[in-house]
Amino acid sequence: MSLSSAVLEARAVRTRRSLRGSLVVNELRTMFRRNRNLVLLGTLAVIPVGLGVAIKVSTGRHGPGDSGFLDQVSNNGLFLVFATLSLTLPVFLPMALGVVSGDSISGEAAQGTLRYLLVAPAGRVRLLAVKGFALAVFCLVSTAVVSLAALLTGLALFPTGQVTLLSGDTIGMGAALVKAVWITLLVAASLLGLAAVGLFVSTLTDTPIAAMAVATGVTIVCGILQAIPQLSAIQPWLYTYQWSSYADLLRNPVYLSNIEHNLLIQLGYMVVFGSAAWARLTTRDVTS
Repeated sequence: MSLSSAVLEARAVRTRRSLRGSLVVNELRTMFRRNRNLVLLGTLAVIPVGLGVAIKVSTGRHGPGDSGFLDQVSNNGLFLVFATLSLTLPVFLPMALGVVSGDSISGEAAQGTLRYLLVAPAGRVRLLAVKGFALAVFCLVSTAVVSLAALLTGLALFPTGQVTLLSGDTIGMGAALVKAVWITLLVAASLLGLAAVGLFVSTLTDTPIAAMAVATGVTIVCGILQAIPQLSAIQPWLYTYQWSSYADLLRNPVYLSNIEHNLLIQLGYMVVFGSAAWARLTTRDVTS
């Protein structure tokens, strides 16, 4: 190989790497600059603030009940993180993710930009991988927004100190904060199955609203199926089945069986629906 050929090859490699990096950066920049997504994140941040204020105002007006984490918030502000995650995970976080994931491919098709992305050196497989990575980042960011807003609100409105776990053990504030971080990561990971479903649905249509509605509605359907005792045989296969497994991190020792089941289910959905999205996108005619 001549010197000039080696130089050209090296430049080509650098160009391909630059395109890969810029594609990821541009996708994340577009996702977190879009007004709709910023409104979704802002709404998620307001929920723990409203919940904290409501608990603060109502403290002392009612006797103790059986409200799980909510009963603990007035005694320790850190529990507002757990209470808010338990409130937002079944509805608000999946709704936000359903909107973003449903728009991931169908939004590009509706705007007419999908064909240009595929004609560029990005390629279909790489584009799908970037979209999936961006959705995973959104899962983490949206969950972190909820946890951080809840933590700041809890620290501002309620006392802090030793934390009593669900198993009855007591740990210090530092150890409890570490558990809060792990719980946030686990909740974010619990949304990956839905992200894969939404990404696949987004490859099926050029209408973003339809894809958003289906991606959001799937979680509602899973919740209905999970509430019917006669369907117990299929319930362990629903991606929502072990969403509450994060509470096992608040035990000593930590119960790992439900957490492992949850992560395996999310991985299974990612593989199945990620493959389905790949099969659909690689055979789809978007250039005509």
